[in-house]
Amino acid sequence: MTMPSTDSPEYVEASIGGAPVRGFLHRADPASPGLVLTHGAGANCQSGLLTALAEAFQGSSVAVLRCDLPFRQARPHGPPIRTAEKDQEGLKAAVAFLRTQTSGPIFLGGHSYGGRQATMLVAHDPGLVGGLLLLSYPLHPPKSPDQMRTLHFPDLRTPALFIHGMRDGFGSITEMETALRLIPSRTELLSIPGAGHELLSKKNHDELPPQVVQRFRALFALEAFSG
Repeated sequence: MTMPSTDSPEYVEASIGGAPVRGFLHRADPASPGLVLTHGAGANCQSGLLTALAEAFQGSSVAVLRCDLPFRQARPHGPPIRTAEKDQEGLKAAVAFLRTQTSGPIFLGGHSYGGRQATMLVAHDPGLVGGLLLLSYPLHPPKSPDQMRTLHFPDLRTPALFIHGMRDGFGSITEMETALRLIPSRTELLSIPGAGHELLSKKNHDELPPQVVQRFRALFALEAFSG
């Protein structure tokens, strides 16, 4: 169910096709684009990064559902343990839910683990969304550049915007640039100076969200939807 519409985010809890959807809906115009945003392995949908981005997107006439992945709904703490399939089903359900809330094009994004699951889902279902927003894609475990998480990249046929900190231990900018050449669809990489894997900091808190929104709107040609 969804609580009555206000300018504040609305708590959402639903089941779509047997998969749970839980999070907060930031509404925009009923015909606006919509973006599903999810979190990394150690966080939840109330992280500072997701909240700041959701508010910035909402202010730019993009509805946002920031949601908890199924593994986080099952456990309030701890990393995902062999839950990739269920987490991808949860993302697919979140996309389906957001389609019931707005008639505009739908996009999918996530931070770290959440973004990786989004890419794996869309690699198998390229028509699911119009594009991807990938925040701190975890290219490899820290200090293990030989363990690249790019096997599915050649199957990614959905345009994607990657946002990556220049001090991210999960992949350097050079490594990201090389990896993105594996993806046949259109990609863009926005490098954030001084940022680590968390991306958002006290120094860039005010400038990062609008910067991401601007690049996202430009890549996906959302000028028809006023901000």
